[in-house]
Amino acid sequence: MSAGSADKIIKLAIMAVGGQGGGVLSNWVIDLAESNGFNAQATSVAGVAQRTGATIYYIEMMEKTKKTPVFSLAPVEGDVDILIAAEWMEAGRAMIRRFVTPDKTVLIASSHRALATSEKTAPGNEIANDEEVLDAARKMAHRIVAFDMETIAQENGTMISASLFGALCGAGALPFTIEQFRDTVTRSGRGVAASLAAFEAAQKRAASQAGEKSESSQRPESSQRPTTQKSLGKKARLSPTKPNGPAKMQKEWASLSARIVDMPDAARMMAEAGLRKVVDYQNVKYGVMWLDRLEALVALDRKHGGGGHDFAFSVTAAKYLANAFCYDDIIRVADLKTRGNRQGRIDREVGANDDTLVQVTEYVHPGAAEFISLMPRGIGRFISARPSLVGFIDRRVNHGRRVRSDKLSGFLMFYLLAGLRRWRLGLYRHEGEMAHIDSWLKAASDVLVHDYEHAVSILRVRRLIKGYSDTHARGLGKFDRVIEGAALVAGRNDAAEWTDRLIRTALADPEGEKLDGALKTIQSFALEKSA
Repeated sequence: MSAGSADKIIKLAIMAVGGQGGGVLSNWVIDLAESNGFNAQATSVAGVAQRTGATIYYIEMMEKTKKTPVFSLAPVEGDVDILIAAEWMEAGRAMIRRFVTPDKTVLIASSHRALATSEKTAPGNEIANDEEVLDAARKMAHRIVAFDMETIAQENGTMISASLFGALCGAGALPFTIEQFRDTVTRSGRGVAASLAAFEAAQKRAASQAGEKSESSQRPESSQRPTTQKSLGKKARLSPTKPNGPAKMQKEWASLSARIVDMPDAARMMAEAGLRKVVDYQNVKYGVMWLDRLEALVALDRKHGGGGHDFAFSVTAAKYLANAFCYDDIIRVADLKTRGNRQGRIDREVGANDDTLVQVTEYVHPGAAEFISLMPRGIGRFISARPSLVGFIDRRVNHGRRVRSDKLSGFLMFYLLAGLRRWRLGLYRHEGEMAHIDSWLKAASDVLVHDYEHAVSILRVRRLIKGYSDTHARGLGKFDRVIEGAALVAGRNDAAEWTDRLIRTALADPEGEKLDGALKTIQSFALEKSA
């Protein structure tokens, strides 16, 4: 499309979700057009909140003539000149809906990710592959202008609508000058300085891309997409971080960090990340406990040929052992809700400023299991062995509560719960978690002697366990069933493949029916073998 087409209707669609300023961007585009001799019309089709659907803002404009144009109310497949996506996967959805075509569409998209509900709630890693969106965009878009516009907006203290508007200007896809764009932002009257700063930064970035060779061969600048980036090299190291705290604790931390240096290069980066996570979860002494376990597993790995497998057993152990040590409990939830940086993060997410009063309501629904988990080990064992007593407690505590954590009473409740972390290692929940970890590691270590790949797969089964309350119970049940299946296929040449298949099935099967079917298949193997 020529930016200067005077007798042509220009068709522009914006795909954005709540909080991204799609309405503001749409209003700016309309104001830009109408203030500079164009007729324009805007419509919107609302999506569903919470990242399950975007709102489509559709704009048609044409330079004023003696004739009054007739504009459409919604975009049509194959007939959109400019498609603006406020998030990278929205660009993918636009292509699925055939709003992007190689003969005409300029695709302007922010390369950052805002995960959809389906990506967050899936038990496994169901984050969509942004590389597939890039490959599709190269084939389906006439031009691509893509970079991290969200970060530009945040750095300048405004919403992404400002950087999207700047990218639209820099792309040269509309017949207006940069001064006309700037005047539009200035006329808006709110947060003008911040919006203009983001606009200018994004305009320059987009203009630099627009001036390069065919956009369809470009690669959008990566940003916050760690799940799809290829793994770093063996010797890659995490950026060193100096902890805050008393000199004694810093010295203890330094001694722990020094122990990681002796680990295989392949496992070192994961071990560093795991150690930081465990110490943050509890304390330095807890980090010592974790590192002792990991060093024993690394020694076992070296003994049984880990060097020939790039120490996959050690790497996997470092990851999932840290996750297992940092199990989710009420204490952890309360700790995260009372951390000093939380309120600032909430303010940024809702776009609050110093004049905004933000109220935060937490929904909690503890059951008997959570209540008993906070008791000392002896008392917890006593109660758990008596179902009638457990039922009595559950009837008293198992109901939802809404707690205002922005009020002193609510905050103090969470703060006191978080303070229980100093006694966590003596509580009933911790005893059960450590026993479960011992059983899991023994199963993997026993198999390592004769089947390296299968041992690594058994370590990976731990990914099924996460969360607390009902979520934790379901994951624990799936874990036990997969471990049972792994034991049945032990000794087979394809044992690792079958165990990995069980893990994938369990992750993708909330109700567990498909997992039952896979286990029945494995049980048939065992019966044939025993016969």
